[in-house]
Order: sequence, then structure tokens, then C-alpha cells
Amino acid sequence: MLKSLLFAASLLSVPAMADETARVLPVPQQDIPAADGIQTAVLAGGCFWGIEGVFQHVKGVRAVTAGYSGGAAATAHYNVVEWGNTGHAEAVQVRFDSRQISYGRLLQIYFSVMDPTTLNRQGPDQGPQYRSEIFAADPAQLRVALAYIVQLGAAHAFSQPIATRISNLGGFYPAEDYHQDYLIKNPRAPYIVVNDLPKIEKLKRLYPDLYRAAPVTLAAR
Repeated sequence: MLKSLLFAASLLSVPAMADETARVLPVPQQDIPAADGIQTAVLAGGCFWGIEGVFQHVKGVRAVTAGYSGGAAATAHYNVVEWGNTGHAEAVQVRFDSRQISYGRLLQIYFSVMDPTTLNRQGPDQGPQYRSEIFAADPAQLRVALAYIVQLGAAHAFSQPIATRISNLGGFYPAEDYHQDYLIKNPRAPYIVVNDLPKIEKLKRLYPDLYRAAPVTLAAR
């Protein structure tokens, strides 16, 4: 894995910085009403291993798939995306029951576990493929995402401006099988221990009402 091979070296070049995600964020003032059936959200926030791992522990989430969004289907392959010139971001598709958790609350968690103020970077990972971006599936998701970023800015929720992009979803392409459930399968990998397990602990600490101990896995889909 490219991330694993470069992880130790990259730590040497990552400056110490304040934790922008150490607090409970305000509940979105605008949201999408609950509806029957399973809804989907596509979110990018750095390496998809950690974002997938977080949402696998969220109540109301039925499935999480790691993949790529923002580029063409022909380039949606890990060894191509990692060059950073495909337009793709590492992303996750979250399938959720909106009667149990709303789209807005998913965004609240999303902004709480990754740093939305860094451009094309999360932790030791750098490049546009690691950007934070919300891929709105419809006008309602677009409206809620835009309004929430305005709300967080007005509340001075972060010390720096939010760099997270919002765009219309053009397509989501599942990643290779070995990326799916990666955190669950590799909980002791150094990259996971340092970068991703703290995200799950943050979810548990900040939003205990939304946390579930047993993650949804590929086998359960």
C-alpha cells in the first residue's frame, strides 16, 4: 500500500497543528425531512479508510462503501487516482435510514471527525485526491450542505476558513475489494492506529447518542 509505505516518512514533514475537530458542532439549522426507504450520501474527507470506519459506527447507517468520486469511470482505480490528476477524491458512499439519522446529522459528524480547513490534505496525506468534498446527490442535499457551511462559518466553529468543496454528484465508483472494511480488517496497522481510530473515538465521545459499538460490515450488506 502506498499510504503504508510512505506513512513513516510523511510524519516527519507534518507540522504540529491544533485539533480543529475536538468539539461538538451545532446541529444543522436546515435539514432534509425523513422519508421512507434508504437514502445515500457521498462524502470525501481524506483517506477513505477512516471516513468509512467512522460511518460504520453511526446509528441508522445501513452500509458504507469506499470508492472514488469527482472523475471519470475509466480512471476510478487506486493506482491511477493516487497520482492526484484524475479529478477523483477518495470518498465513501453512506446508505442510511433517514428515519433514524438525517442527512444534516451525517454532515455534523463528517465535519467533526476530519479537518475541513485544510486544502487538499488530511493528516499525512496530501494531494487533491485527499480533499474534503461533499458530493450532493440532489438539490436538497446541495441546499443543506451549503447552508451548514454558512452556519458553521457564522458560528466561528473553526479557527480557519472551511475549505471543503460542495459539488453535484456525477458518479460514485466503488474501490477495489481490499479497501472495503479496511479499518475493521486492519485495526492494528500503524496508519489506522494513528490517523483513523482517533476519529472513531471522537465520534463516540462527541456524539454518544449516534454511536453504535458494532460496525456495519461488508458481510452484513
